[in-house]
Amino acid sequence: MAMKKQAVTLMATWIVVAALSASTFPDPVKDIRTTAPSPPHTAVLAGGCFWGVEAVFEQLNGVLDVVSGFAGGSQLTAHYTVVSSGATGHAESVQITYDPVKITYGQLLKVFFAVAHNPTELNRQGPDEGTQYRSSIFYANDEQKAVAEAYVRQLTGARVFTRPIVTTVVPLKGFYPAEDYHQNFLARNPDYPYIVANDLPKLRALKAEFPELLKAAAAAQKKK
Repeated sequence: MAMKKQAVTLMATWIVVAALSASTFPDPVKDIRTTAPSPPHTAVLAGGCFWGVEAVFEQLNGVLDVVSGFAGGSQLTAHYTVVSSGATGHAESVQITYDPVKITYGQLLKVFFAVAHNPTELNRQGPDEGTQYRSSIFYANDEQKAVAEAYVRQLTGARVFTRPIVTTVVPLKGFYPAEDYHQNFLARNPDYPYIVANDLPKLRALKAEFPELLKAAAAAQKKK
């Protein structure tokens, strides 16, 4: 099966649209907070190629699993070669399963906006063009909807980005995992040219700006 995305174009240029560094990126004023033990929660986010987005969220303490897949269209068209046509309604997405006691929905959104993708690019991310690469938050319930919409308003009002945020907040109608070869793609192919140019910079930014959110930081703290 032919691999996707042979183009190697640096995505780092999107960083210039942010008026604030990730370290000063505002926390969501509205969030979903849980202190008592709770079953895992899920979040579905779309921010361009799912390879890099998946890898970013895999690093976060409290994240139990991340699956690359598709959302926004029907199950019948949830196949990479079909979605690549841009005519299915699907967006490349990730489903994040997380412990809400260790990390909140709002914190996931903060990383999503600050590091995982560029929310000001309409129907594209870096070298990838088409509606399948759009920026979207697929909410599963009214709480997620309220937090997501409030955060977009907050970031817009604070002028965090120099261009308008184009992220859509829409109901989740279904999430469909992508083919096996897409799962954990960055971890299995760290030297792949697209990964080196477009996704490894995201991981470096995450580790530099949000070290306190990383699994590595939590593991180090336990050893003390």
